[in-house]
Amino acid sequence: MVASQAKTLSLTATAKQTRDAARQLAVLSTAARNQAIEALAQSLETATADILAANAADCKAAEVDGIPSALYARLKLGDIKLKGAIAGVRDVCKLVDPVGVVQIHRQLDEGLTLKRVTCPLGVLGVIFEARPDALIQITSLAIKSGNGVILKGGKEAIRSCQTLVETIRAGLAKTQVNPNVVQLLTTREEIKALLALDEYVDLIIPRGSNAFVRYVQDNTRIPVLGHADGICHLYLDSDADLDRAIAIAVDAKTQYPAACNAIETLLVHNSIAPKILPQLARAMPDVELRGDSRTLEFLDIQPASEEDWSTEYSDLVLAIKIVDSTTEAIAHINTYGSKHTDAIVTENLATAETFLNQVDAAGVYHNCSTRFADGFRYGFGAEVGISTQQMPPRGPVGLEGLTTYKYQIVGNGQIAATYSGKNAKPFIHRDFSEN
Repeated sequence: MVASQAKTLSLTATAKQTRDAARQLAVLSTAARNQAIEALAQSLETATADILAANAADCKAAEVDGIPSALYARLKLGDIKLKGAIAGVRDVCKLVDPVGVVQIHRQLDEGLTLKRVTCPLGVLGVIFEARPDALIQITSLAIKSGNGVILKGGKEAIRSCQTLVETIRAGLAKTQVNPNVVQLLTTREEIKALLALDEYVDLIIPRGSNAFVRYVQDNTRIPVLGHADGICHLYLDSDADLDRAIAIAVDAKTQYPAACNAIETLLVHNSIAPKILPQLARAMPDVELRGDSRTLEFLDIQPASEEDWSTEYSDLVLAIKIVDSTTEAIAHINTYGSKHTDAIVTENLATAETFLNQVDAAGVYHNCSTRFADGFRYGFGAEVGISTQQMPPRGPVGLEGLTTYKYQIVGNGQIAATYSGKNAKPFIHRDFSEN
């Protein structure tokens, strides 16, 4: 009990330390924050050998522990993945500064001016399983947006995370940014304690399994940004170009099946099913296909159960269902989907427009792979995660999702009583952008 209390006190002190450093970061210039991000990138490059060695040790230990293949794919960093992450850090430097943007500039009355100005959230608590590259992305975005970050990686990535954070803090030590803006937690017990720090932590970002994200959502009063499921769909319409449809389906399922934007269910219009289903099966020989009763008429595969329509496999498994119309496809997606990313393949623009407008998801695509649901591919430089919540931010969340805003009013002695009562003075309410 005493040891537990000591850890809680220590974590509280760490969170306070992070908040203090974040407040210093928030007032630094764009140039100073960009300089820190470049220093971070250089530090990662210098320590590449150490980072890869630590990750290799994590991967070896994970294999011994029997880690699931999907989680192992997220854990493994590798030289190419690390170089890509470092390139993403430098891309963040090129992004427009999200802090200090004047969203509203309005004259309320003569000498009374209103502004709405963007500002950092404060401190981010990021909890993730495996995904050491996510640590790099999130840290660079946090610094660019003026936020502190407390990171908690999974035990399977402990060596990778420790080496990365040590490297990042060493890089920041050479800049105006206090290294205390980046902190790392290392024990499972600290997760529950972190979720209780609503006085110091402003946003929790969980990245991991469905059960893990739901646990976070159910155990904190701090706002949570994330998605519990990535049940993505691809619908092949009656007017689909078959070659295009096959290429997109293969990419959306097999290019990186462990990703949350890989498809889990394929919906096929009945008019093209006899021709395209056998071609699809041949194009995806390594994918375990499961089909509804109508699909089984064309493919000798395992029957799909009701549970398959609401399962995120994160693996080379794909459920197939034949539908009679776009309306039926949309109804299935809106019933079983997780509001992540869904796509249609069709040459009929009217059908595509109906699909884009009626599917309720953060990302809805026409004639392209669901794998484009990614902050880097959207030009955000990197992402802190993907949000499937109805309120913004939604979809891949980059810099804008890490800022809030404040209202600033500047006057010269005005009082509210002047603008109320029988002889109330009217407001001007004129935006400065207006002529």
